[in-house]
Amino acid sequence: MSFAVIGVAVTVLPGGLGPAVVGTVNGHRCSLPEGSLNVTDLPAGRSVMACEAVGRVVSFGGAGLTVPEPGMGVSVDGLAVSGGPEHFQLEVSADGFITYPGQYETRKAVESATSLKSSDPNACADAAYSIYDYVERDAYVWHIGDGGMPGALSRSAAQIAFLDAINNITDSYNDCGLTDDVSVSQRYSGTTSYEGDYARGSLTCTERDKVSTWDAGDLNSNVLAGACVWYAIVDGVPADVIEADVRYNTADFDFTNNPRRETCKNKYDMRAVGTHEAGHIFGLAHVSDGHSDLTMYTNSFICNAKARTLGKGDVLGLRRKY
Repeated sequence: MSFAVIGVAVTVLPGGLGPAVVGTVNGHRCSLPEGSLNVTDLPAGRSVMACEAVGRVVSFGGAGLTVPEPGMGVSVDGLAVSGGPEHFQLEVSADGFITYPGQYETRKAVESATSLKSSDPNACADAAYSIYDYVERDAYVWHIGDGGMPGALSRSAAQIAFLDAINNITDSYNDCGLTDDVSVSQRYSGTTSYEGDYARGSLTCTERDKVSTWDAGDLNSNVLAGACVWYAIVDGVPADVIEADVRYNTADFDFTNNPRRETCKNKYDMRAVGTHEAGHIFGLAHVSDGHSDLTMYTNSFICNAKARTLGKGDVLGLRRKY
């Protein structure tokens, strides 16, 4: 779609906020401050073309997203241990207008959990789930990124652990006797020199590089891992995932590939965390407090492999989508 740019000017915002670009596209006029943006700077309904916002970062509650081109959406989920950002999502329609689907979610601060809550339903009795309006229509093709791996594993050992985590989702792996009625698949495509598309030290999705990557690095200090998912908006049907990156926060947390060892202390199971993040790639959202036995619960647990195995709600969510 073409856009007619009628005029562009530079003005100075009141209060010493600095210069802003004022643009007009197809009758829509907009100005944005320089530097970082939040959702009040670029509210829903604004034209990203008039605002010259494509490529700018919009933040909410510690999470950030880089505004994509028209016809695209992007979502970020953080697996936090003590509150902080959980989910932030934005979409740009084919004609260039921005929306923020659903609620912005920021958890209240809670103490880091070390065990499942005995008062919550058992995984096979808990039918709760939450889903996003995007799907992985084709096989999810992914790579191992550059740099170190969680648990100090080699890239080949990490590949096996990541593959197992993703297969837990694609195969509906559970101990509840539920059959795999979900038609989704994945394919590992080797190592890459690319890294996940995250701003350093932040749960912020940068512009996508067209390579779906699993790696390790630095995120917000209370976020174990994050998933950035980019998708194409398709009229009348769920959006189509075109890239998804997962990053483990090895700057602030330790991970293990064998959490059942007696020597495990203050470490998180990389396969349980990976299964949770793979759930986001295939469109599962977080479930809230009261559902701590499910894989898609908002928290992870120290030295606990439970989330490797899907609960009833996790499987029902996948069935609902696929």
